[in-house]
Amino acid sequence: MQTRHLGHSTLAITPIGLGAWAIGGEWRFGWGPQDDTQSIATIKRAIALGLNWIDTAPAYGLGRSEAVVGRALADIPRAERPYVFTKCSLVWNEDREVIHSLRPDSIRRECEASLRRLGVERIDLYQIHWPRWPAMPANYDPGRLEDAWRTMADLRREGKIRYLGASNFTVEDLERVAPIAPVASLQPPYSLLRRDAETRALPYCRAHDIGVIVYSPMQSGLLSGRMTRERVAALPDSDWRKGGTWFREPNLSRALEVVELLRDIGRHRGATPGEVAIAWTLHNPAVTGAIVGARRPEQLDELIKAATITLDNVELAEIDRLLVATGLHHA
Repeated sequence: MQTRHLGHSTLAITPIGLGAWAIGGEWRFGWGPQDDTQSIATIKRAIALGLNWIDTAPAYGLGRSEAVVGRALADIPRAERPYVFTKCSLVWNEDREVIHSLRPDSIRRECEASLRRLGVERIDLYQIHWPRWPAMPANYDPGRLEDAWRTMADLRREGKIRYLGASNFTVEDLERVAPIAPVASLQPPYSLLRRDAETRALPYCRAHDIGVIVYSPMQSGLLSGRMTRERVAALPDSDWRKGGTWFREPNLSRALEVVELLRDIGRHRGATPGEVAIAWTLHNPAVTGAIVGARRPEQLDELIKAATITLDNVELAEIDRLLVATGLHHA
């Protein structure tokens, strides 16, 4: 599988990497029950297929996702291990409530805890998960973004992380931290159904040699080709998608109409709708890689071809026409 350089870094990453959000299991923003044995098998399948990076975060399952990634990597020879990307700024209290902190002492504690759970000596890409967290009370002071970024730069000098990354940052956020230490990558949401990153973030990153790793390229599984109205209705209450905007009408019907076009395009290529959806995000020249979430090994077999598909102009125009017709073009 070909690789692409992540911004100005020396990391050469495959076009798709494994996202470890769902393997965190049940928590406030979880995807429902998850079997750790299946998670470990999925990680090992991803590596066997040639994916050379995993994206996780301590908040995913409140430490569970990182711990499972660590268990999987422990069985893999060091020379064959993928890059490990994780995050900071979302922490939790004794009541398992997720809170936000950019304070230097908190960032340091998070980094040390992630190193232990992952079982690594250095994190390849350490990202601030959110510069702001909307769920916090209005009078809560999480600390300054600049202080958090300065702490991450210190951690890099100490050899605990290789590169600094930003998740969910605006262009203004990127400009605030850039004078302190270079931004290796941005991780924004980006899919056929969510294209707001095209307006400013993606052009800015391309102009400033910042790598882009997009998350939710299949809009949280909605564009995978596996999602139906019946399956959405049957999602467990512990799956955050149950109340998600895209999983309710009228968005659900419009999205499923897009899936049928992706299915038709994929049929001629021997590809699934999910693979076409992921390939669409990779067509943008600013995008370095896409995070592909999976909970079972066989799911990856239905998505791996996305790394090698190049959509042609006719197919891209077809997709655009349908997005305009359904009112989703600037969703």
